[in-house]
Amino acid sequence: MTLTAMLILGLAMSTDAFAVAVAMGARRTHIPLNEALRTGLLFGLIEGCTPVIGWMLGSAAASYVAAWDHWIAFVLLSGLGLRMIREGMGDPEDAGDVSGRPFWLLVLTGFATSIDALVVGFGLAFADTSIVTPAVAIGVATLSMVTLGLLIGHRVGAVVGKREEIFGGLVLIVVGCLTLWDHLR
Repeated sequence: MTLTAMLILGLAMSTDAFAVAVAMGARRTHIPLNEALRTGLLFGLIEGCTPVIGWMLGSAAASYVAAWDHWIAFVLLSGLGLRMIREGMGDPEDAGDVSGRPFWLLVLTGFATSIDALVVGFGLAFADTSIVTPAVAIGVATLSMVTLGLLIGHRVGAVVGKREEIFGGLVLIVVGCLTLWDHLR
């Protein structure tokens, strides 16, 4: 996986967390920088760890499905991409408001937005790719996007976040198609 592909993957995986952060920011008049950074760090750590967990699960299963692993990666990534596009076309109000809620609720929200990264990690195990750099790219991108989303959310509203989620879904579908194409050649 090239550096460009990892950066794009990191951005694609951070779009749902960005959408939630923009929605959280849209419901507040001011968010201090230290609060935005703490929330971004929490989401980034969670989002960076979940692809590693998915990759370990996928690696354990890889020997059993080696003949059709590229199809698994294609279906998982494309299905997740379609889900992100569908959610990106939904109502911006559905993103939820977790501002001012307890820490554990932020953790649960972070996990909820990182399920896609878990699936991507699972799919990358079948693509015989190291997970360290993609996981770091996903974590750093999420930290950045959540922090930015919180800080600009009250100015731009949740609509931008939904558009970003559609872009992220399209990127996942392209990555899935390229994985399939590479293995079928």
